Amino acid sequence: MSQVVVRFAPSPTGYLHIGGARTALFNWLFARHHKGKFLLRIEDTDRARSTPDAVGAIFESLRWLGLDWDEEPVFQFARADRHTEVARQLLAEGKAYYCYCSPEELEQMREEAKVKGLPPRYNGLWRDRDPSEAPHGVAPVIRFKAPQTGETVIEDHVQGTVRLDNTQLDDMVLLRADGTPTYMLSVVVDDHDMGITHIIRGDDHLTNAFRQKHLYLATGWNIPEFAHIPLIHGADGAKLSKRHGALGAEHYRDMGFLPEAMRNYLLRLGWGHGDEEIISTEQAIEWFDLPAIGRSPARFDLAKLTHLNAHYIRQRPNHELVELISPWLPSQSSTEGLKRIEKGMNGLKERAKTLIELAESSLFYFHVLEKDEKALKFCESTHQALVSKVCEKLKELENFTHDPISETIKVTAEENNIKLGDLAQPLRVALTGRTVSPSLFEIIEVLGKEETLKRLAQFIKG
Repeated sequence: MSQVVVRFAPSPTGYLHIGGARTALFNWLFARHHKGKFLLRIEDTDRARSTPDAVGAIFESLRWLGLDWDEEPVFQFARADRHTEVARQLLAEGKAYYCYCSPEELEQMREEAKVKGLPPRYNGLWRDRDPSEAPHGVAPVIRFKAPQTGETVIEDHVQGTVRLDNTQLDDMVLLRADGTPTYMLSVVVDDHDMGITHIIRGDDHLTNAFRQKHLYLATGWNIPEFAHIPLIHGADGAKLSKRHGALGAEHYRDMGFLPEAMRNYLLRLGWGHGDEEIISTEQAIEWFDLPAIGRSPARFDLAKLTHLNAHYIRQRPNHELVELISPWLPSQSSTEGLKRIEKGMNGLKERAKTLIELAESSLFYFHVLEKDEKALKFCESTHQALVSKVCEKLKELENFTHDPISETIKVTAEENNIKLGDLAQPLRVALTGRTVSPSLFEIIEVLGKEETLKRLAQFIKG
């Protein structure tokens, strides 16, 4: 097989949604698996809706996902002259023709087809007419001469053998009346000029593939191999929408998800390797290929993504996590507090499902949090008296590490004939302001003797 070259070709009319991100990932993995090229093309021909901000957002999302591309991005609109050149070449070769139909005539064709129960389509009115019959002052479009008999067959890496009766094909427009090329033409010309060998995209483009195949045949170009992947549905089986979580990739970043978790999750949406659920990027590159893509629509499940995210949070080095949660920490975070968070990260990251949760659960390392209703139940005078006894013993402790701290608190509980938990809760509230936290002994060791005694003294005072 010659060098694999694939492309991801989003339209910059909004954010990079989950379906697009998965398509980009599958293309990227296929290229990396085969040591080929992953190219990026921005299909910005819709000038009214394409914006620089959307282009920037797509680039940023791909970078966040870790999907690097191999050459400078191609901008489709800038290649309009090349697209026009190919249309005019097909015209000169008799493979395309001028069509002078008015909007009213086209509307009439649609209505007639509707009455007959047929799909709305162009009826070939100008296919074989002499241009000398053209009405005066009407700017024509250029239409492609599609085959009218036989069938078109596509051997798809995901869908298998797919057939279409050519009577279903009408003569599509290549150049509009204002001279601008259509999407269908631009895509084929760009894919050829970029040397694309495999087109991996959503199966909503499958009908386009039949038309595009005939453009390749008419130009004499090599036809890329196709792989049309099923779309993503919501957990209820309906087409994925915002209510299911169909947000842009950058929204998941802002919700505290890690890129490696998102890559792993998107990979498993429609592709599998045995029973493997946790798949590193290195393994994904090694294993990924087109035959393992399923034909059924995948279902988006935020709970599964969150579960994977928790796993990858636990895998990240502590110093990296401190940096990653910094956007959700106080803007004037003390250096001492950040050091404590890093030191106590093992206990913190065991509980967190997102970076936001991780950041929020670490705030007590800066200062005691304002006590909520549950915490206030452990602030009575009896609790203060117990904490005072622990405080006195901790003052005498020279080796302020986990085991001696643990032993001191356990002994205090025994001496006062109470369960360890009955002593641990007021201590936890005194040190954090919360009833739930990582290990109490770990917190005390991380805070250190001076800060621990200071917080306990404040609690005792009330």
